[in-house]
Amino acid sequence: MGERAMDRAHAGHAHAGTREYLKVGVMLFVLTVVEVAVIYLEALRPVLAPVLVGLSAWKFLLVASVFMHLKYDSRVYSGFFAVGVVLAILIALAVTAILA
Repeated sequence: MGERAMDRAHAGHAHAGTREYLKVGVMLFVLTVVEVAVIYLEALRPVLAPVLVGLSAWKFLLVASVFMHLKYDSRVYSGFFAVGVVLAILIALAVTAILA
């Protein structure tokens, strides 16, 4: 498909612009700095794993919504994606439970 044909195909769809991608990049950087800082905070040692998992999940959702264009596409695509993620988590938990 040529460049003009692709432009016409996407003409009716909203997509992130450069500013949006820069905002996401800065946010990912900030969240990464927070993740590293959390590791060194002794007070958070008892809840370190849940805090890191939560920050990682936040980053994952941010990347999925913007870079995978889920934020701008039909909710149906987000639903299919969410079902896949939930199934992957359930399979990982099942395998972990079996091996433990």
